[in-house]
Amino acid sequence: MVAALLPLSTGVAASQNKLDSLQRIEEVVVTAGRYREVIPSQRLSGEKLEALSSFSVADAIRYFAGVQIKDYGGVGGLKTVDVRSMGTNHMGVFYDGIQLGNAQNGQIDLGKFSLDNIEEISLYNGQKSEIFQPAKDYGSAGTIYLRTQRPRFAAGKRTNVKSVLRVGSFDLANPSLLWEQKVSPGVNASLNAEYLYASGKYKFRYRKVLADGSVAWDTTAVRQNGDIRATRVEGGFSGYVPQGKWHAKAYFYSSEKGIPGAVVSNVWKRSQRQWDDNFFAQGSFQKQLSERYELMLNVKYADDRMRYLNPDTTLMYTNNLFRQQEVYASFANKYAILPQWDASLSADYQWNTLEANLYDFVYPHRSTALVAMATAFEWGRLKAQASLLSTLVFERKRVKQQRSAEDKQEYTPAVFASFQPFADGMRLAPVRLRAFYKRIFRMPTFNDLYYTDIGNENLRPEYATQYNVGLQYEARYAHGAVDFLHVHADAYYNEVTDKIVAIPKGSGQYRWMMMNLGYVEIRGVDVSGQVSWRLPDNAQLSTSLSYTFQKAQDFTKTKMSDRTYGGQIAYIPWHNGSVIANATWRTWDVNYSFIYVGERYHNSENIPTKYERPWYTHDLTLGKTFRLKTVKYRIAAEVNNLLNQFYDVILNYPMPGRNYKVIFKVEV
Repeated sequence: MVAALLPLSTGVAASQNKLDSLQRIEEVVVTAGRYREVIPSQRLSGEKLEALSSFSVADAIRYFAGVQIKDYGGVGGLKTVDVRSMGTNHMGVFYDGIQLGNAQNGQIDLGKFSLDNIEEISLYNGQKSEIFQPAKDYGSAGTIYLRTQRPRFAAGKRTNVKSVLRVGSFDLANPSLLWEQKVSPGVNASLNAEYLYASGKYKFRYRKVLADGSVAWDTTAVRQNGDIRATRVEGGFSGYVPQGKWHAKAYFYSSEKGIPGAVVSNVWKRSQRQWDDNFFAQGSFQKQLSERYELMLNVKYADDRMRYLNPDTTLMYTNNLFRQQEVYASFANKYAILPQWDASLSADYQWNTLEANLYDFVYPHRSTALVAMATAFEWGRLKAQASLLSTLVFERKRVKQQRSAEDKQEYTPAVFASFQPFADGMRLAPVRLRAFYKRIFRMPTFNDLYYTDIGNENLRPEYATQYNVGLQYEARYAHGAVDFLHVHADAYYNEVTDKIVAIPKGSGQYRWMMMNLGYVEIRGVDVSGQVSWRLPDNAQLSTSLSYTFQKAQDFTKTKMSDRTYGGQIAYIPWHNGSVIANATWRTWDVNYSFIYVGERYHNSENIPTKYERPWYTHDLTLGKTFRLKTVKYRIAAEVNNLLNQFYDVILNYPMPGRNYKVIFKVEV
C-alpha cells in the first residue's frame, strides 16, 4: 500500500497560497493502493455500526459469518470470540493496529470494549491481506481489528465535542464524553471517557427441554450478583509528517463486578467478585522514505491487574491477585521490487511476565521473537501473497528449583491468491475467486504451563491448518431498485492438532492436568451478502445477511472417546446466521437485527442430556437526528430481545429477556 498523507494547510507555500485563495482545506488524506485485498474482510463501520442494538464490541461481532460468541450473561459478563471453531486462543484482537494480549489465559474479554469510540470493526480469516504489517499480524488463525474514531474537523473548526448518555433496563447508566482538538495543522488530540453502571438484575426463565421434547425443569427467578461499575479513559495524539503519519495513545480501564456464576444445584446467587485494572500505552510511526521503500515502527507497554474474591467459606475462601506486564516493539519494512511486486520484512519482540499470590507460584516470564517475510504481486487478473513466520519463544521462571518449559522455534507459512476469471468486453466481470492455505500455532498460556497443580511445562504448541476456497461478487447498478450488491461465499476445512485439553489426574475427580491430546476437524461454509436499495423520496435501505454451516468434530482418542469420538464439539451449532436491515428517511432511522443460533450440544458427547435447543433474538432501534443552530442531537430508543425469549448461550448462564435502552447524543 502506497500512501501519501498530505496535511495541505502546511504544504509548500506557493501551491498552498493558491489553494487557500480558492477555499480553506483543513486536511486531506490521499491513499493509493497497489493491491486490493486478496481475501476481503467482513466489516461494520460508520452509521451501520452505530445503528446496531449492540452494547459492546462482542455484541457487534455476532453479526459476522463464522463467529461464535461465548457470552456468560449480563452487561458485565465475560464475552469471548471463536471464529470457525478454531478456539478463542487462536484469534488475534488488534486495537488501533497493535495486538491486545493476555499471556495468562490467552482470552480477550471483548465485553470490556465499548462501541462508543469504535469507528470500524473488521474480521479477517487467515490473516489481514496486507504484507506491510508487524510480524504479530501473521501469528493468528484469524484476526479482529478495532479502529477507534479518528478526529475530523469541518472547515474552520478546531474542536469537536460529543456526549452520549445511555439509560435502560437493569438500572443501566452509561454516560460518555469525547473531546477532539486540532492542536496544529498537522497534529490532532482526542480524549474519551466513559462510565458504566448496571445492577445486572434481570428476570430469567430457567427451562431445560430435552431433545425428545420433554421438560427437565422450568423455573423463573431474578439474576443476582451481576452488577458492574466500570470506568474507561483513553486519549492520544495523532499527526502527519511529509509522506507519513503517527499516533500515540494511552488507555485505562477499571471495573468492579459481581460474578453471578452458573445456576446449578438450586443455587441462584453467588458471592464471587472480580476487580480489573488494565492500562496500556502504545504508539506507531509510518513513513515512506522513497518511491520504493516504506517503514513502520510500533511500541507498546501494558500492565493488567486482576483480583478475584470468593468469600464463600462453604466452598473455598479465595482471594487471588494477578499482575501481567507486557513490552512489545515492532519494526516493519516494505520494498517495491517492481511496480506490481512488493516484498516485506518485519521483526517483533515481546516480553510477558505474570505475578500472583498463589502458593508455590513460579513467576514465569516469556520472551518472544518473531520475524515475518512476505511478498505480494499482481499479474493481470491474478493477485497473490505469501508469507513465512518464524517464532522463537524463551521460557524462564523466577523459581530456579523448578524446570521451565522448553524453548520453542516454529516456522509457519501462508499462501493467499485471488483470480478474476471472466471478462465482459473491455471490462472485467465483478466475480473474483479466492483461496488460501495457512499453517499456524498457538503457544500454551501461562495457566496451561504453570498453574498450580494443573499446569504442565511439557506442553507442545497447539497447531492449526486452514484451507479455504471462495468467491466474491460485487457490483453497482445504475438503474433499478438495487443500487449495490455484494456477496461472499467460502468453503473451508480446518484441522487443530495437539489440542490442549484438561484431563483427570490420578483417581481424584477434582485434580486435573493439561495435556496435548485433542484433534478436531472443522468443515464449514460461510455466506454473507449486502444489498443497498433505492427508495422513493430519498429514503435509503441497506440489508445484510450472514449464514454459517459448520461440522466441527472431536476426534480426540482417550479412554472415554467411545462416547465423544466424532461428536460435534461443545457449543458449536450446525447452523447459525444473522440479518440486519437499516432504513433512513430524512431525519429518521430504524434498524432491525436478528440473530439465530441452531441446535448444539454442550459436550462432545452428543446425547440427549447434553442437547441445547436453538435460540434467536430480534432487536429494534428507532432514532431521530436534528439540529439546532450548530448543535447536532440524536435520540434513539432500543428494544432488545423483542419477543422476550429466554435462552442460554452457555449452559446454566441465563441471558436477559426483553430489555430497553434510550440513547441521547449531542455533538458540537
